[in-house]
Amino acid sequence: MAKKMKKIHKVRLTVAAILVLACLLMFFDAPQVYDRAIDYLNGKMGTEFSHFKSIPFRLGLDLQGGTHLVYEADTEKIDFAEKSDAVEGVRDVIERRVNAFGVAEPVVQINKAKGKWRVIVELAGIKDVKQAIAMIGETPLLEFKEENTEPARELTPEERQGMESFNKEAKEKANIAMKEALSGKDFAEVAKEYSTSSDIDVQTEGDTFTVGSAYDLGWIDGKGGYAFLYEKAGETEPGQLYPKLIEQPNGYYILKVEDKRETGEEVRASHILICYNGAERCDKETTKEEAEQKIKEVKEKATDKNFADLAKEYSTGPTGPDGGDLGWFAQGQMVKEFDDTVFNMEKGAISDIVETQFGYHLIFKTDERALEEYKVTNAYIKTKTEADILPPADQWKNTELTGKQLKGSRVEFDPNTNLPQVALQFNDEGKKLFAEVTTRNVGKPVAIYLDGAPISVPRVNEAITGGEAVITGDFDVQEAKLLVQRLNAGALPVPIKLVSQQTVGASLGSDSLQKSLFAGIVGLILVMLFMIIYYRLPGLLAVIALIIYGVAVLFIFKVIPVTLTLAGIAGFILSVGMAVDANVLIFERLKEELRMGKPLGAAIDEGFKRAWTSIRDGNVSTLITCFILMWFGTSMIKGFAITLGIGVLMSMFSAIVVTRQFLHVFVNPEKQSKRLWLFGVKSNKGDDANNK
Repeated sequence: MAKKMKKIHKVRLTVAAILVLACLLMFFDAPQVYDRAIDYLNGKMGTEFSHFKSIPFRLGLDLQGGTHLVYEADTEKIDFAEKSDAVEGVRDVIERRVNAFGVAEPVVQINKAKGKWRVIVELAGIKDVKQAIAMIGETPLLEFKEENTEPARELTPEERQGMESFNKEAKEKANIAMKEALSGKDFAEVAKEYSTSSDIDVQTEGDTFTVGSAYDLGWIDGKGGYAFLYEKAGETEPGQLYPKLIEQPNGYYILKVEDKRETGEEVRASHILICYNGAERCDKETTKEEAEQKIKEVKEKATDKNFADLAKEYSTGPTGPDGGDLGWFAQGQMVKEFDDTVFNMEKGAISDIVETQFGYHLIFKTDERALEEYKVTNAYIKTKTEADILPPADQWKNTELTGKQLKGSRVEFDPNTNLPQVALQFNDEGKKLFAEVTTRNVGKPVAIYLDGAPISVPRVNEAITGGEAVITGDFDVQEAKLLVQRLNAGALPVPIKLVSQQTVGASLGSDSLQKSLFAGIVGLILVMLFMIIYYRLPGLLAVIALIIYGVAVLFIFKVIPVTLTLAGIAGFILSVGMAVDANVLIFERLKEELRMGKPLGAAIDEGFKRAWTSIRDGNVSTLITCFILMWFGTSMIKGFAITLGIGVLMSMFSAIVVTRQFLHVFVNPEKQSKRLWLFGVKSNKGDDANNK
């Protein structure tokens, strides 16, 4: 008995939770109902209850109004295997153009019918249709640009005179400040009085002088923008001023070193690298055994006098004019094996053979020094340059190379690293132009623009004269494919023409929405009346479950969010019928069990059990159909399939869980077994006897 009561209590809690959750979801679906109640309470009680956050439903083109455009792509000049990628590239270009135009939730998709490739564009809520059509219809423009080093214009005589006058006054001010600082005047006061840059954060708080980050530079280590100060700080004792003005293009600096500290050690070294086939970043055919033998031979010859010459002659790594000089570096900046060796060597020594993932090394340690940081403050007197007066020039300028000369691009994989890269191939004219662009931009970036926006800014490592190149970078396969798609969209001649235009007014869409909702409400009321009249008490409980179902589905439509179209609303209304259908199957099985004389409690459980297989099979077949429509259908069909699919899933939950819990809570088998008319079954004495 206790176990039975515990089960009943659990079921009641579940039903209560379902009802509370349904109320909350209803406020989310229709917050205006809640807000009106809150407004009433705020007015009557003087309270300050907040309103429920209102999130509107996302409406499609046919309900919100907008434009439906159909473009046909001319793919006659494109190879059959490349047509799909070419049109996909055009779709991507159109989508980016539409997004840049500011259209909310645009739909851009490809459709192929009877051998014709079409791009369908839906612009919900668009106002300037003509401008959108003009922008979409432009042929994709692919441009190759190089850095612009030319000034926007020259200074006028008046501007130049003004700049020179300003800089002369700045120098005089800097000299006075330097003189006062050297005389022993408080340095903070000097900075306060003479620093002129708006970048310096100097404030006065009453009688207290507060200096900001531009005065107190903190600890500097020779890296970044203050490398020129680091060098001067190394010549100055802590607590002292650097005795001269430090002149830079942007102004004059007066430097004071407050403190210094050692942070480690750095060394300067040269190396000879013999790599072999299979080592990282090695393109040589040398075997590992041959490389090891070669480095041993070089080791026998190497001295501090000839090391640079041997590096130039034998090293397979970058050597430069100084013969393998690696410059200054701190511990941790090289690979571990290299670090472990060079930081334990004596200055002027040549190491034993060191093996790393790059091959075999000989290391010559040429110098070492302590790493120091300096805590510095400074007074800064700004000067003006042409850049301060002239408007900024465009960063990039066009070259003669465009998408017309690009034959195509494709995704390839680096044979050494297996990382994706993008290969470019130019025609004969493009081969010549690309060679000219890369020759004058070695070590510099070249920007690739599509429709006026950069899609890639690769750096040129060497002049490329063969008409083929690769773009490498930190991107994955999908990013590489997208770049190829965009390059080909600007390179392949895929003209598009507008073949259909349909404009839906906002008022027409609103009218369609109202009529659809009215039809849905009328249909829902008729279904509810049928359920109550025909199935009576179970029908009433099913109606309550159906209301909860509708509230939950609308909540899901808002949260995902689902774009509602007329077809989508039709799918939702149809799913209501599916929800009712599940209840009909359950209640018919229940009536059959009652007619067979089974007790009411057992009949309810058996009715659900017998109906489940039919509900499952019917709904699964519907879900499969929805999946196929979503996968292959156009936007309107997809909207119908999505709303129907969500509705079917929720209808199964509503019928099997919610309705069942309601029956267990609101039906008392002992009291109602003599009132089977409440379940649509006629009572008789035989039934009464069986139910006792």
